[in-house]
Amino acid sequence: MKHIQTSLLAAALSLAAASAYMQAAKSSPAAGASASPSTPPTIASAIDREMTIVEKELIDAAEAMPEDKFDFSPEKLNLPGSDYKGVRTFGQQLKHVAASNYLIWSPITGEKPPDTVNDGKGPDNMKAKAEIIKFLKDSFAFGHKSVATLNSSNLVEPITSKSGRPTTRLFLATFAAAHAFDHYGQVVEYLRMNGIVPPASRGQ
Repeated sequence: MKHIQTSLLAAALSLAAASAYMQAAKSSPAAGASASPSTPPTIASAIDREMTIVEKELIDAAEAMPEDKFDFSPEKLNLPGSDYKGVRTFGQQLKHVAASNYLIWSPITGEKPPDTVNDGKGPDNMKAKAEIIKFLKDSFAFGHKSVATLNSSNLVEPITSKSGRPTTRLFLATFAAAHAFDHYGQVVEYLRMNGIVPPASRGQ
């Protein structure tokens, strides 16, 4: 059963990579052009593309929020019937994504995450917009470096997560993107609560 599940997961990733390749081919210059053929997709390139998408959306959202709103959370709105007590501020959301990126990706390569991850919270004293965005960008750079090591041989090889639980590189790689998208959805609401249309939604 485990062998079947492993084969199905590998097949699913291969299909995802092939789909990404076909979509890229459709949007490329017309057939017959003299451009060199695109590089064939791989497991690593398919996952890297997913990370690139959420990376851009999060960073663009972070850039769109004024610095004086980085300490905003829905709790400040005092909405009747709501319960936002203790939820993360906008800046804390971004620091959490960045710190989590390091914690999720580091077991894939065995590289030690920076001490600034602070149990997934990021540096407590980091408040400035520019510092937080740099922390976020650096964490995605770390993720891309880890993605590049993925291949069909090591994807479902048993490894240990930062929490000490048995896992696989496949789970961590896909969870990293899912986790970042989860918090992007929350960040979008923070922007809209402040009258800001998320950059990814503009012009639609």
